[in-house]
Amino acid sequence: MGTITVDQIVTADGFAAESDGGLSFFGAFDPALAEDGRTDHGQLAWLETVDAMLLGRRTYEMFSSYWPTPASDGDEVAGWINAAPKHVVSSTLDAAPWGDHPAAELHRDPVAAVADLRERYGSVVVWGSLDLTDALFTAGEVDVLRLRTVPVVIGSGRSFVPASLGSQRLALDGSTTQVTGHVATSYRVLR
Repeated sequence: MGTITVDQIVTADGFAAESDGGLSFFGAFDPALAEDGRTDHGQLAWLETVDAMLLGRRTYEMFSSYWPTPASDGDEVAGWINAAPKHVVSSTLDAAPWGDHPAAELHRDPVAAVADLRERYGSVVVWGSLDLTDALFTAGEVDVLRLRTVPVVIGSGRSFVPASLGSQRLALDGSTTQVTGHVATSYRVLR
């Protein structure tokens, strides 16, 4: 039975998106450090333990407009992202192309998708996709929560968990810090 990991980039005050849905806080670090790949330090090693990715429609559209293009050529995780099996939950898409790489497989129901992916893969990552992750948290389908905290506060925005979730106990798996001020923290969801 596979593991479902939600991996979110969040602000220091716990938001995964700005109030308008924007993500401008992603750039809140020294660009010189980003240029040498240090903002993704350790991410590739972790990704090599992941078998597939699951995305919501909006995150799929954002990812597919960047990763399979020449703009991502210098990014150390681009090879993994482009080669990994991709799955998209959407009620509106008819196809999910990925540049010259194999297209993503479409699913309509998030909980049914996770049941299918747990059978097919050992480890699946869900990035961004806040509506999708809300549904997965609500259904009790998240096994691991990875937070990559950006050193900025924005005061308000959208949480990375649904407000209706209530209390959910977690166990710390580990954390790392980067010279950029980013902190990566991993938790197991306790049931």
